[in-house]
Amino acid sequence: MKITVIGLGKIGLPLAAQYASSGHTVTGVDLSHRVVDAVNAAVEPFPGEHDLARRLGELVPSGALRATTEYADAVPGADAVVVVVPLVVDDEARPDFDWLDAATASLAATLTPGTLVAYETTLPIGTTRTRWAPALEAGSGLREGADFHVVFSPERVLTGRVFADLRRYPKLVGALSPAGASCATEFYESVLQFDERDDLPRPNGVWDLGSAEAAELAKLAETTYRDVNIALANEFARFSEAVGVDVAEVIAACNSQPYSHIHQPGIAVGGHCIPVYPRLYLWNDPDASTVRAARARNASMPSHAVGLLRRVHGRLADQTVVVLGAAYRGGVKETAFSGVFDTVSVLQEAGARVLVHDPLYSDAELAALGLDAHHRGEPADAVVVQADHDEYRDWTENDVPGVRSVLDGRRVLDTTAWPSVVVARIGDGTVLTPVEGAAAGADLRLPDDVPEHGRDVVAATRFADTSA
Repeated sequence: MKITVIGLGKIGLPLAAQYASSGHTVTGVDLSHRVVDAVNAAVEPFPGEHDLARRLGELVPSGALRATTEYADAVPGADAVVVVVPLVVDDEARPDFDWLDAATASLAATLTPGTLVAYETTLPIGTTRTRWAPALEAGSGLREGADFHVVFSPERVLTGRVFADLRRYPKLVGALSPAGASCATEFYESVLQFDERDDLPRPNGVWDLGSAEAAELAKLAETTYRDVNIALANEFARFSEAVGVDVAEVIAACNSQPYSHIHQPGIAVGGHCIPVYPRLYLWNDPDASTVRAARARNASMPSHAVGLLRRVHGRLADQTVVVLGAAYRGGVKETAFSGVFDTVSVLQEAGARVLVHDPLYSDAELAALGLDAHHRGEPADAVVVQADHDEYRDWTENDVPGVRSVLDGRRVLDTTAWPSVVVARIGDGTVLTPVEGAAAGADLRLPDDVPEHGRDVVAATRFADTSA
């Protein structure tokens, strides 16, 4: 087949490589000349995706994969077009379709009969049927269901392990007609290979969910579930701190039977997915009070973490505090909705001088994010662990001379390597003095000099490092 992938970001480019590796001819479209030039030079434009560099080194010289900035060079005559352009959320957590609208308009202007169009970007429910199909018809003069088919098939992968996840998880498909579903199923079966799994109710592979709306809801539901579950874990963690219990032991005990699947609490929920997609769900279902409360709880955790630090350290004014980790999670060079931003903000509001260390980012890159760099071996008064980079497992108190207090927001540190330091952890009340009245259900209150920050808003500006 001749396949076009629109959007060569951290998901789109690995998808393009996967399709080309399956024996098809693939052209990627991206507005960034830097990205296009890198791909055509067989160089990965962003680091950290396992096996991508090797695949580019094989696929590009062979002619199986190339990139362009021109839709007219890639779309006409394509058997399938896969759209993976980011959907941005604005400062009020509303979806901003500008990038996707522009990509759809350019696609429609060059669309030819016989093409399958698959949107993989996570969308509010109803978008495929009510927005993309009409826009493609209006811009192309063609008719959906007769001249072309449009389907929704959500990406379900994590950056850094895209190729493994493509094999591991069923590929969900939702179409606007049975013919479109058949076309999409045939397409994805020809470009993906699946691991055998005996834990699924049906064989691993392409699963037709019967409608675009069902596929859209499936993606929002699975990610919203994770946000709500983490919020519940954070609730348990906060109460455990108040009554002198270590929540990690409690969660391990609960999860020892098959009906409990409690996630892990932590300082922040970051990335392009979990903090964002519940807001897209709320856009469809504004009365979903459970989802709204969970998002608010998770958004408040950086402030709560600073409150814990204050309880073991004392006042933070004029103290040097190092935040370990700018990335939203360990091992991934990505700061989309990372907890580092709110953590730094709350610390600064408490009067601290804040520095940030991250092994994946240079000083200049941290500065571009508005963060002041810290280097291993430089002194500080306190430490907050924000990202679970493997490197931090080897840190000791000697790596931060003068440190006397640590808040480990990810439970990544070896506490025995910090013998003269008070190490507090989210959900570990065994190192905290219980708050008066907590045993009766009182909330764990923040000290007076720590602002009740906890913004329940996700900002579009933190999508800046995503290629469109």
